[in-house]
Amino acid sequence: MNIHEKQTEFLSRQILPARLDVFETAWFLGFKPHDIPVLAGAGLLKPLGNPARNCIKHYATETLQQIRRDEKWLARASEVIRQHWHAKNGSRKISASPSSRE
Repeated sequence: MNIHEKQTEFLSRQILPARLDVFETAWFLGFKPHDIPVLAGAGLLKPLGNPARNCIKHYATETLQQIRRDEKWLARASEVIRQHWHAKNGSRKISASPSSRE
């Protein structure tokens, strides 16, 4: 089963599990999986428990349902993602530009 089929199957469920992994969280909120660590780093999402840095993170479905309905949270999260990728892409353009020759 490819990732698109998994996403479709997940989103068609009537009852969701109590906790979601990064992919499921992203699908549920309408973000990309690589955006979830950015949102967590900005303090907009909090994983369950106290997971180690290199551990799989899970998020409470109940909390995600609440923030999914919060238009202000969604706008703030979208802005954080936009700023993150703008800064990331901006630094790449600077480092990719040719150095000045003397």
